[in-house]
Amino acid sequence: MSTEQATAPAFTARDYKSDVKPVWCPGCGDYTVLSSITKALAELALPPEEVAVISGIGCSSRIPAYLNSYGFHGVHGRSLALASGLKLSRPELTVLVTGGDGDGFSIGGNHFLHACRRNVDMTYIVMDNRVYGMTKGQPSPTTEPDWESALSPGGTGLRPFNPLVIALASGANFIARGFSGDPNGTAKLIAEAIQTPGFSFVEVLSPCVTFRPDQRDWKNMVHPAPVDPTEDIGQAARRLMTDDGFNLGVLYSGKRKPYRLADHETTTEMASLEQQFAI
Repeated sequence: MSTEQATAPAFTARDYKSDVKPVWCPGCGDYTVLSSITKALAELALPPEEVAVISGIGCSSRIPAYLNSYGFHGVHGRSLALASGLKLSRPELTVLVTGGDGDGFSIGGNHFLHACRRNVDMTYIVMDNRVYGMTKGQPSPTTEPDWESALSPGGTGLRPFNPLVIALASGANFIARGFSGDPNGTAKLIAEAIQTPGFSFVEVLSPCVTFRPDQRDWKNMVHPAPVDPTEDIGQAARRLMTDDGFNLGVLYSGKRKPYRLADHETTTEMASLEQQFAI
């Protein structure tokens, strides 16, 4: 037997792809984010039947249909709540959550805060294009205040939501940023996020070339973070507060103990519960 045969990988990226063809716009960054996810799963040799991918609403939330794993396409903004319940009840599963900036930081903003705080062991991948793509281009929480469109003449004038800063302040255990134009680099970030215990948050800059053609320039703006990852929250906070929005890599990796139901659950007999409500 040759060395190549003896060391053949247990899985390839193709093993994680379903037969459903993506229907994103040509040039959408989500195509390569999907590729990065399958590469990361193959690198970790995770059996597809031991992976569950949960999503909400939006272009990027279609991803569970394109993967050969368990999946659930939930309602708008509720993907993290669904994923938390699944992971706590089935801790042996590798749980990923995929979504966009509108789904995750607007209607799902409250769930985002508390998912970071609870620190359940799962990975949240947000494809951030700073616009609502599926609903025709209105501004999202991360849109620049001066970005003009037919739906926001003159811009919103609102300060953008900073998801990485919010994630750190709320307790996320792993924070990183990738770029869809670097699928291999993003795959490595996702793999590291999955391997890090606790709640991992990976923001992926994923251009919407249909409604934000200006984002084609992101390929010239992204750059590796000039500093090594840190587990010091204060140092990470200073980095993220002065971040230009285009630093790529692991920006924070902590050591918080993940929340597990077994660590907190108590057993109560049904008769005891009934007695509490006896009239």
